[in-house]
Amino acid sequence: MLQAIKKMMHEIDSRADGHIYGAWLYGSVVLNDFQQGWSDIDFVTLIDGPISDSQAEKLLMLRQNMLKAEPDNPYYRSFKGVIANLYEIRSRSFQRLVYWGTSGQRVTDQYTPDVFSLFELAKYSVPVYGEKAWILPTPGREELVNAVRGHYDAIRKYAVQTNESLYSCGWLLDIARCIYTLRQNDVISKTQAGFWALEEHLFSDEVPLRKALEIRQNPSSFKDRADIKLWLKELGPVVQLYADVLEHELQNV
Repeated sequence: MLQAIKKMMHEIDSRADGHIYGAWLYGSVVLNDFQQGWSDIDFVTLIDGPISDSQAEKLLMLRQNMLKAEPDNPYYRSFKGVIANLYEIRSRSFQRLVYWGTSGQRVTDQYTPDVFSLFELAKYSVPVYGEKAWILPTPGREELVNAVRGHYDAIRKYAVQTNESLYSCGWLLDIARCIYTLRQNDVISKTQAGFWALEEHLFSDEVPLRKALEIRQNPSSFKDRADIKLWLKELGPVVQLYADVLEHELQNV
């Protein structure tokens, strides 16, 4: 994976005409929670100057082009992040940036950094190009609480019903992490949060959380199992019961 990261950053720098200010990894890669087949390689790359149309065009499909050149490399498809102008990210006003997401990529002038991501970038990120410290301040308590409220609203809206995707059980880990953040004013990996929730006995029914942790730690062993797909598809009511616990935590903030 390290070689893939180094090569990716070199290729980004080449297409940005050597104007990379710095690049940072965050998320599961730096929190020792990366699992092939589930996790992303989260990054932010900042360019010391405007991103031109031609540069954006070269960067947009870079990860797919690298995967075509090296189809046996399992990591290129996992890269997720933004390539943005250094000064624009400070002002949060963008003329042009390149966004690589889980389901696609785009050139856009709209980008709102996730508060959890900004916290991880400020506190735990690892520089992989330029060796510079992250440039934005650590989000405060109020920002973290509001971010948890946003996750809670999303859980109530989108996780009433679940599907056969392994990510469906990720809602349980996400809830555990939200509660950890409320209590500890910090951010940890979803796997760590799941084990912490078991130690604290946060949920009356711990069996679903234990199964979610098993899947998270070895997703390739579970992705094609019919019994797991059925369990995931019927997980919505359990997610909502776990969300009840998060709701209670939010009421006590």
